[in-house]
Amino acid sequence: MNLSSSSHIDKHILLDDVIKQIRDLPTLPAVAQELLRDLNNEDTSLDAICEKIALDQSLAAKTLKLANSSVYGANSKVVTLQQAVAMLGVKNVKNLIRMTILSNSFPASRCRGFDFKAFWRHSVATAICSELISRTLHMKHDFAFTAGLLHDIGRLVLVTRFPDEYERVIAYQLQNNCHMIQAEQEVLGIDHVAAGLILAIHWHFSDAIQDAIRGHHKPEIKDLNSVAGIVHVANSIAHALDLSQTENDLVPLLSKATWDTLALTEADYLSIFRETELRFEAMNQVLL
Repeated sequence: MNLSSSSHIDKHILLDDVIKQIRDLPTLPAVAQELLRDLNNEDTSLDAICEKIALDQSLAAKTLKLANSSVYGANSKVVTLQQAVAMLGVKNVKNLIRMTILSNSFPASRCRGFDFKAFWRHSVATAICSELISRTLHMKHDFAFTAGLLHDIGRLVLVTRFPDEYERVIAYQLQNNCHMIQAEQEVLGIDHVAAGLILAIHWHFSDAIQDAIRGHHKPEIKDLNSVAGIVHVANSIAHALDLSQTENDLVPLLSKATWDTLALTEADYLSIFRETELRFEAMNQVLL
């Protein structure tokens, strides 16, 4: 039997409650903010990136581990950061840094039933797929990667700041076999898109990143940055490839208009699917 909406209406979370909780979240650490700003500078040198990575022991270890993974096929063991960064390339190292900073910003909470590893697997897969779609369309790759990585960030806000309430969302979704965003709206009266937008403003994310969060379920909203459509399609592909390894995962509804607008060929998509899986496996081994 389906749960009725009336049984939840008195327990809805108010938008003001979410805003207050997000205001209580720390801003990104100054070092992280500086590093993320540097990453957006296309003139940042390999040496400068190595110097930043060397300041963080965990990040340095992850960089070396990724460079030595089978995906990048080193003929001999990579032992220095300079070797690792040179082998991986600036783009891959920047993406690794972005993922590390953001995953460290939200430690696991006490919300029963929420799989943090699955969440980050999906976020990383969507980021990689977004970048590959963007590259195929000859657009800015780094930008799409970050947008894909952050598209569901509002879910972490709800899970970490309202864990008890989000347990009811998970229970509702399982009982009704609906998409998680529908369960959030029904149980909480607010969804991860709204929460993500509030966080994006609090953390001073760019307008385009905000558009990707706002439009990843509704890419036809007027005047959205084109990256929103890319993330929308990448999100569905990541779900369809089941890279989060979540039981009973549902693929979100895909906008035919957005799919048609991208105008990619079947061969393009097959290549994107294969490379998404390959690159995801390497990142998954390092981060998760």
